[in-house]
Amino acid sequence: MDSTHMILEQAAIGPMMNFVYLIGCRETREAAVIDPAWDVPKILELARNSDLRIRHVLLTHGHPDHMNGLEPLLEPTGAVIHIHTEEVDYMREVARSFGMSTDFMTAQPDRIHRTSDGDRIQAGKVTVQCLHTPGHTPGSQCFLAEGCLFSGDTLFVDACGRVDMPGGDPEKMWWSLNQKLHSLDDSTIVYPGHDYGGRPTSTIGEQKQTNPYMQYGSVQQFVRDMR
Repeated sequence: MDSTHMILEQAAIGPMMNFVYLIGCRETREAAVIDPAWDVPKILELARNSDLRIRHVLLTHGHPDHMNGLEPLLEPTGAVIHIHTEEVDYMREVARSFGMSTDFMTAQPDRIHRTSDGDRIQAGKVTVQCLHTPGHTPGSQCFLAEGCLFSGDTLFVDACGRVDMPGGDPEKMWWSLNQKLHSLDDSTIVYPGHDYGGRPTSTIGEQKQTNPYMQYGSVQQFVRDMR
């Protein structure tokens, strides 16, 4: 997909039906990868084929299926990692439980940018806004760029991320879905973190109509149903 400034590639990668995204600036050719996992050579090939230079890595959250390609991607690209400030320690703990090393985060602290809600990241002339959307994990975040929402494991097509794993919080997920994301323009295109919905994209307006998890007026009922 091409918009005014943004080039967008959506790639289905890995055994868990992940979507990895490459967004780049048409004019400067600077790019960001969202949730690099599973197949780094394929991600690098996507960038080469689009004549894009990866300068940023944007993490929606710290689960291994969204960041297990992080370390091998850093060396050839020199990219800066953007992760929500409430997710850094959580990601280290989760990685440790899976036997993964995050030593590179300590060894190269200048490559780690801790984001907060509302922060903006520039990939060339493409502005990416960070939206803190806790619930699946403490520091889950979505990225909004040129009318496109990269929603990670917060919002799927007609579903939402789990809240029953460590770090999950159904009350916060209700707020993220039914307050934070519900307030976005209906025309916003949703690009989820997994291909779980039978189609790769939707819109916020469609999800308000078809996604039961975005139709809860009561946080109490949402919490009861999610437990």
